[in-house]
Amino acid sequence: MIRPATVMFIALIGSSQALAGDADNGKRLFNQCVSCHSVVANTPKKVGPHLGGLFGRKAGSVADFAYSKALKDSGVVWNEETVAHYISRPSDFIKGGKMAYAGMRKDSDRDDLIAYLKEATK
Repeated sequence: MIRPATVMFIALIGSSQALAGDADNGKRLFNQCVSCHSVVANTPKKVGPHLGGLFGRKAGSVADFAYSKALKDSGVVWNEETVAHYISRPSDFIKGGKMAYAGMRKDSDRDDLIAYLKEATK
């Protein structure tokens, strides 16, 4: 039988690992994204939508951006897990999406990028 204290300890370890990315390296990695995305809300449209307020936001919900039907209808809410899965290979995460990015293969790079995005998109 697992004791409640053990469950809490496991949960804390898991959440701290999820936040263990290097935001400075993530900022450098974001250079791959900056031609299409801004981290600041309500900035002029680029090829992709701004990422301001990303975490907790429903996919396909930035006003005045022409999302694919697949993304708008996906029901995805952006959090660390969904962003990590999406940026690993966008075409596999949401079939029929429009993002023209092959993906970020390394787990550590995705962790770093997410750490940066969590800070920069608040």
